[in-house]
Amino acid sequence: MKMKLREVYSALKIQSDSIEDVEITGVCFDSRKAKQGDLFFPLQGERDGHEFIDSAIENGVSATIWQSDHDIPNDKIPYVVVKNVSNAFETLAKYYLNKVNPKVVAVTGSNGKTTTKDMIAKVLSTSNNVAKTPQNFNNEIGVPFTILNMPTNTEVLVVEMGMDRPGQIDHLSSIANPDISVITMIGEAHIEFFGTRDKIADAKMEITDHLHEDGTFIYNGDEPLLLERAKKVNQDQLTFGSHNSNNLYATEIEAKKTTTSFTTNQWPDVKFEIPMMGEYNVNNALAALLVGQASHIKPLAMQQALRDLFVTENRTEWLKAKNGADILSDVYNSNPTAAIEVLHSLKDIHTDGRKVIVLGDMLELGDASKSLHESLADHIAPTDFEKVYLVGPDMKYLRAKLSAKYDDTNLLWYGKDQLTDLTKDLEKELKPNDTVLLKASHGIHLENVLHELM
Repeated sequence: MKMKLREVYSALKIQSDSIEDVEITGVCFDSRKAKQGDLFFPLQGERDGHEFIDSAIENGVSATIWQSDHDIPNDKIPYVVVKNVSNAFETLAKYYLNKVNPKVVAVTGSNGKTTTKDMIAKVLSTSNNVAKTPQNFNNEIGVPFTILNMPTNTEVLVVEMGMDRPGQIDHLSSIANPDISVITMIGEAHIEFFGTRDKIADAKMEITDHLHEDGTFIYNGDEPLLLERAKKVNQDQLTFGSHNSNNLYATEIEAKKTTTSFTTNQWPDVKFEIPMMGEYNVNNALAALLVGQASHIKPLAMQQALRDLFVTENRTEWLKAKNGADILSDVYNSNPTAAIEVLHSLKDIHTDGRKVIVLGDMLELGDASKSLHESLADHIAPTDFEKVYLVGPDMKYLRAKLSAKYDDTNLLWYGKDQLTDLTKDLEKELKPNDTVLLKASHGIHLENVLHELM
């Protein structure tokens, strides 16, 4: 970002008696990360962002936004008075987006958003200046922040969009106005707030609400809920998935511990490889390849891009326990689809020792929580996983289902407040050549167990 403060006044349609020549080179809303050249937005969170303006000034911001219902500040630095800070944040983002005028690719989905965003950005960067959503900044703050911090020479902007309520993605799409909209898949994430997968699909489809008339909609063609709703979308469409009815599908997949390779129907002589485990990540790569194809990127360039991929947040990460055991860590997110996918991937990987799984509650599943936790039982067997450790009140449902397969010495349950006991038991049980999976929603805090094991 680069603009004079007087341009900020103009973009926000605010009259000013003074002409400010202060140069703005970025925006921030976290005073701890403020730096020289930033314009500070005191957004309302659990605390009022205005409380942190002095801290932002100490860290060097060049100017600040100030909401008019607060006492007018002293003039330590230039300030712009607005009626609503959040609205000003979005308005300035829309202005700057139009000014830079990059091609916009928007990505959403119940699983795989961040990985797919990174894959798309890597593929498109082979012939474009690309900016992308940092980490998973994918809400009403993250999307404007991503836009406002893209360099002025950005040619393609890849924006991740998340949701926890109907209408949220429609709003985010109205800010970004995508040229390409991508939906990775429809799962059960946030079903507590939506009730059914049908309603989740309706909410995800909002990513097409503000898609340019000459834009492209790319989505998972294996999902009937998306196929049905896509009939109402007038823009060009491309599908990916495992079925040969899709525009792009994988023809041969070879899954290993840290890499997955595959070929496709469109480029049968090109072997693609991604530096991560799991056949489920192939679909994310297929989505990125379709975006690349729509953007006229050559197959061999896309092949190299995926091979060199560095993922922002590959939550499924291989680590080492202090006794030498392999740990497959996925302790920050879990839902039924993601849990089943990682269980299948681990099952297919060759290991020298035993496979042990530690599963914590999957949160935000609402009334469906009991049945969805129970559903994991169909994917867990002693022939694949010798010992099972379960954590959290809803995992009691899974324990009841698994009790017919496992005896009490190989099926153990712990309350959320018993992580210390779980850690001690794992430390006693795990052998150097074992492989252990840790997977749960963040609210279970298995990261504490992970830390102790390492």
